[in-house]
Amino acid sequence: MFEVEQKFRLSESQSVKLLDGAEFVWKKTFTDVYYDTVEFALTKNDIWLRKRGEIFELKLPMRDAGNSLTQQYQEIEGEEKIREIFAIPALGDFEGDIAKFLYAPFCDCTTTRRKFKKDGFTIDIDSVDCGDFLYELAEIELLVVEKAQMNEAARKIEKLMSSRI
Repeated sequence: MFEVEQKFRLSESQSVKLLDGAEFVWKKTFTDVYYDTVEFALTKNDIWLRKRGEIFELKLPMRDAGNSLTQQYQEIEGEEKIREIFAIPALGDFEGDIAKFLYAPFCDCTTTRRKFKKDGFTIDIDSVDCGDFLYELAEIELLVVEKAQMNEAARKIEKLMSSRI
């Protein structure tokens, strides 16, 4: 599965306009713990290793040089698949094994997310508390099955953004 998304800050009036006609799906709070080396080898390369609840996830960038507005990622879920990508043998529990490769928690964020659906798009409105700082963020997202569909998904997101914000 490939994720195409655009994140941005909204004013109150932009939020109202974006969510006009959208279907409220749910509201929930969750905590993400992000992992990296002390040199930030992953995040410097837009690679995100996180633990959401009890599940590890890895987001790998899937860039298209012609598309600068959206972020595009391949999402990988689960310890076994992440071990394969990083070539980390299963010697113990996952957190212990990645620590041997110098991956350690560097940021804990608690997010309260309101999820909406509109015209095939997922729209998330997040309030995020990372301890030292708080922020609010909106995200418009489309998931696609084929890598070849990513550019079209990016164009659809950009069109929605320009018409609604």
